[in-house]
Amino acid sequence: MLDNPHEPLQVDMLAASLRADRSDLNAFMEALASKLGGSLPEQTQVTRQNKLFSREHPVIAINVALGENQYQIVRERQGYPITSRAKIVRGIVIKTEQIPMEQWIDEIANALATLSTQSMQARMALERFLL
Repeated sequence: MLDNPHEPLQVDMLAASLRADRSDLNAFMEALASKLGGSLPEQTQVTRQNKLFSREHPVIAINVALGENQYQIVRERQGYPITSRAKIVRGIVIKTEQIPMEQWIDEIANALATLSTQSMQARMALERFLL
């Protein structure tokens, strides 16, 4: 990707990767869970629906802790997913607000780009995210 590990990853590439597969909600949620969970397993929590006798366990929520913010996307039974950002200070949620999907994606992409400059391990994980 980039030769200089202190350069942030390109935000537009991260955002485009997050936006992929948005036309199909099931595919979008699965892809997002796979990418974020695979790249940042310690910061990502994926919740799946558990139906008795069902072979499918679709993703219904994804929480990603990035810095002092926790980003959440929740799939409602009907309609578009709900995206939100929570400000966390010393493990306590101070403020939670719903934000539009585009803003949610842009904020996560910016946070991931910033994270990529902080450690080589995080950078390598995020480069795998883009593949």
